[in-house]
Amino acid sequence: MNEEHEEHSEQSAAPQGEPEARHSQDVPDTPAEAEPSPEPEAEPGPEPDPEPLHTDEPGAPQDAPEKTDPPAPATPSEQVHHNSVNQYFYGELNASGAQFGIGTAGSDNARRRAVGRLDAGEADAILAPYVKPACFERAALALEQDGVVVLVGPPGTGKRSGAVALVDALADGSEYVVLSPGRSLDDLASGRVAFEKGVGYVLLDRMSDDTSQTADFDWRRVRDTVREHDARLVVTTVHRASGGVVESVRHVTWELPDLTAVLRVRLVREGCGRDTVERAVSGMPDGCRIAEVAAAAERIARGAAPDEVWRDYGSSAAQPVRDWFAEDRTPQEWAEVTTLAFVNGAGYRDFETCQERLESWVEPAFAAPVTEEEQAAAARRAVNRRQSLSHNELVAVEQRKNGPLTRTALVFPHPQYRQWALEELWARLSTPYWNGVRDWLTELVAAQPGLGLQLSVAQGLALLTRPAFDEVADNYLHPWAGGAAGPAGQSTATLVLQCMCLDESLAATALGVARGWARSYDPVLRSTAAAAFSGALGVRFPTDAVTILLKLIVRRGGLPVDAAFALAGLVAVLAECGQDTGAVFRPLAYRLRAQRETLTGQHKENLLGAALTVLRARDARTGRLVCASLLERDVPRTASIGELWAGVLDNLPRRGRALAALYATLRELPAVSERPEQVAERFGGAVGEALPPDDGPPLAAALRQVAARADEQTTALVDIFLTAVLSTKG
Repeated sequence: MNEEHEEHSEQSAAPQGEPEARHSQDVPDTPAEAEPSPEPEAEPGPEPDPEPLHTDEPGAPQDAPEKTDPPAPATPSEQVHHNSVNQYFYGELNASGAQFGIGTAGSDNARRRAVGRLDAGEADAILAPYVKPACFERAALALEQDGVVVLVGPPGTGKRSGAVALVDALADGSEYVVLSPGRSLDDLASGRVAFEKGVGYVLLDRMSDDTSQTADFDWRRVRDTVREHDARLVVTTVHRASGGVVESVRHVTWELPDLTAVLRVRLVREGCGRDTVERAVSGMPDGCRIAEVAAAAERIARGAAPDEVWRDYGSSAAQPVRDWFAEDRTPQEWAEVTTLAFVNGAGYRDFETCQERLESWVEPAFAAPVTEEEQAAAARRAVNRRQSLSHNELVAVEQRKNGPLTRTALVFPHPQYRQWALEELWARLSTPYWNGVRDWLTELVAAQPGLGLQLSVAQGLALLTRPAFDEVADNYLHPWAGGAAGPAGQSTATLVLQCMCLDESLAATALGVARGWARSYDPVLRSTAAAAFSGALGVRFPTDAVTILLKLIVRRGGLPVDAAFALAGLVAVLAECGQDTGAVFRPLAYRLRAQRETLTGQHKENLLGAALTVLRARDARTGRLVCASLLERDVPRTASIGELWAGVLDNLPRRGRALAALYATLRELPAVSERPEQVAERFGGAVGEALPPDDGPPLAAALRQVAARADEQTTALVDIFLTAVLSTKG
């Protein structure tokens, strides 16, 4: 998808097999604010994004849609400092045991944007095997008559594929655009989304703001705007409008299609024989979601036996867990499974230590043993925890290779058991128990555990959001993001959001949480929000991320240093994932253009500092300057990069640091390009076009002084670059 059509300490403890987190080698260039303010400006409502559809801001030139490179096969961890918050982004997030994104690309969900143009390949993958549910024609009629329809239903009912199928059936063209779930009704109605004739628009998992009695009026405005532009808009949500009756836009209750038909279509398309198809259909268990059926069909088409496959989905997957919970269990057994849900993959010693601490926190939730026999039994169990674990059917021992050695890890017998165990724990245990779990996890995280344990806790909490979102938000995410568990708690809170981005049905919820932190009066919450948007959340929703980070940079009471680091981290992650870095460069370049005539001021200073920080961002895996790599592989981005460089080079207080960074960029071109001379010439032309007319000669003299002792190759590149700069001033 392309953004052009979108408005929108633990370092040494990295687990084996994951790249080590890397500290940024550059110091943030954003100055502190001249007038400290403890509170941000009030948010009267959504502001226009720095790049609405087709524009960076009103009056800004339009870039043409561009292709992006495919994601790299290997990905780094990314660490960016945000006032003691260590933000880690994992290309893989190492969440194979978390069962996120079933039926999708797994951790690839967090490595691609969730908004923008839906490319032909992705649209075909949705539409080719699509089976219409009974409610499809009703929704299609509403869309045809009104231009807008809202699909209402719980996660897993196929609303996303249904929305794409509806716009495909009704829109005049074959262009489909996915809008940010953060878009308000006012955004949709007021021109902040530039609807185009014949284009189909989809807004998935909309965050409901229909809390006033004007909901029907607001929806009417949206309908009229879409009709005026002869477009089509399908919105999906899990909630009906709560601000009075909405009659202007029909809200259709979405239903599951016939799952046996879905399975048949997919298997036949994959060339499976009739016997295989019938065996698969007859063996499909109850309780499957569409995504599970799609995942099962893919495995069966690759040759897996249907009976084996179905054990991992629907009620078949949950039954062994439910059977375990149906029996009477001791407090120690409850603690074993709870510990495993959050401390997954640990060795015996670490696991038993964590379990013992949990038992001390949840002890008040259970009646104390009264008789001598009960007391003796409890003492025996406590003495030999390992023996008790060996008798627990929900605990398995896995041997994992750790270099030349083998490490023992305690896990669930099947990865999907983790989700079901958390759901059973939440349904069966009372508030005093969960109070103990909360205090235990807060203590565990505040002690700054290794990164592997931190990630495991984050995975468990992300899974718990499915049955108990309020519990996670109120007792973990918000307090930890606010500093209740120290810096490690802040980074763990951001990791929970990154894990949620692995699931299509949770990504919009993660965005809503981070947006709330960014709007808070608490600077610690705003700092954590900045960190969150520099990772997977920013990759999924880049326009939302950049809009919020730019607000934190330029607003009185914002967090310019934190937001500048976050923008730099986001550029590095977008580049590593093969996504459009223009989501950062375009709006930042536009903001600098808008400030060009301003002689001074905190907004301009903060923007210039942020621009220089972004231009000095380094790839966590290679240590190379991201800007240098992009100049080689993303030619259309050269103009925006050149404009940013011109902006910081034209600022006298920063010119010395900017020249040093510019020289470093030119020096690295041979390492990232087979044609560094061509890249340097193109780069110089872009900078020269953006520089004021009289700035070329002073820049040339100053850069040659910086490069006075450079090697022969770098000196030649500096000369090529400066020749190109000066040629634009002729």
